Amino acid sequence: MSQDLIAIVMFSGMLGLLLTGQRVFGAIGFVAVVAALCLWGDRGGFDLGFAASIKLMKWYPLLTLPMFIFMGYVLSESKIADDLYKMFHVWMGGLSGGLAVGTIGLMVLISAMNGLSVAGMAIGATIALPELLKRGYDKRMVTGVIQAGSSLGILVPPSVVLVLYAMIARQPVGQLWLAGIIPGLLMAAAFILYIVIRCRLNPELGPILPKADRDIPMAEKLRLLRAGLLPLVIFFVMMVPFVRGWTSLVESSAIGAVAAFVAAVLKGRMTREVFENSVRNTLGVSCMFMWIILAALAFGAVFDGLGAVSAIEELFTEKLGLSPWMILILMQLSFIVMGTFLDDTAMLVIVAPLYVPLVGHLGFDLVWYGVLYTITCQIAYMTPPFGYNLFLMRAMAPPEIGLRDIYTSIIPFVAVMTVVLAIIMIFPELALWLPDLVYDN
Repeated sequence: MSQDLIAIVMFSGMLGLLLTGQRVFGAIGFVAVVAALCLWGDRGGFDLGFAASIKLMKWYPLLTLPMFIFMGYVLSESKIADDLYKMFHVWMGGLSGGLAVGTIGLMVLISAMNGLSVAGMAIGATIALPELLKRGYDKRMVTGVIQAGSSLGILVPPSVVLVLYAMIARQPVGQLWLAGIIPGLLMAAAFILYIVIRCRLNPELGPILPKADRDIPMAEKLRLLRAGLLPLVIFFVMMVPFVRGWTSLVESSAIGAVAAFVAAVLKGRMTREVFENSVRNTLGVSCMFMWIILAALAFGAVFDGLGAVSAIEELFTEKLGLSPWMILILMQLSFIVMGTFLDDTAMLVIVAPLYVPLVGHLGFDLVWYGVLYTITCQIAYMTPPFGYNLFLMRAMAPPEIGLRDIYTSIIPFVAVMTVVLAIIMIFPELALWLPDLVYDN
């Protein structure tokens, strides 16, 4: 059997297992080990899984994963995130569409706390959505705002998805996180600009809060400002030592986890239930990602042994005559298609053995491509018919918001995200300037 045919059989088998409802890591890992046993016998097959597990256990930056996840869950479970929204409610309510703008700000800070889009979606749907609807905001506008804002969780550091990409692409996590800061803030600014312009043209979409709701003493406003900015303070306490070179990435993640825990204790919100839920959720999410990384490493090792990457590169560049940029655009389009029925981690581990080495062979920067991949995942999350965020919103939204409202709400935000993706592709410096600046110094 030829190498190309073996690669096709592996992909077909993996997709077939995924369609049966098997867990992602189980399907990928099973296909990898079975293929290794068939190709290289008992010794080669067993060595493959063992080598992948040892590589995973020796990857020191992986310790950041449970630290950041724990930090996010502590801040979420202790309701410190509620203070954020109260702050935005008071300070932004006098602007047309101000609460929607504040919701985007909330999502940016939640992203800096957790690194997962699911957390932003849960907090936005439970805290922001009822309040926005009660204040007369258009249901399609607010539904789109929460879905788009929650997608920032996989781009703004500490992004858990970028940790996974770093492991598979063998790129520094710190550089990837720094590369995601400016694109993430640019994405948030683009959302805010759209909301402000749209509500300025049609004030009924985001009415100004009544004067009675905004007439709050300045002392109370400042108190809410201090409480709401606490997560941002924790983020800077964690990241500044790392950026300045005083601590390693793992040490900074430990600082963030301890700072979040101490903040919850000082505010009197670290109950036994909060602590137990935070630890359980951290353990579950961390183990899930470790199994996925382990399966991806094993799958990628088989493809490296087959030389499938070189065969794909020859197919695109020599037989089809495509330019490197055309190949890159086709890759991004394929991510959007896969995102209609897979989550971001599944997309990455399925195609990473082919895409990541191919991007390097084509001469593109792998840190920059990590940002492109993440933005494309954000778009895929919101792309019908089976976008991940669409169904999360449907599960969390009140009955008056139907599936048609949810699908319609994301159209302008997907357009905004596509424009930002194009800007990052045209101007790679937007992603690479900050990591180059920090690491060169």
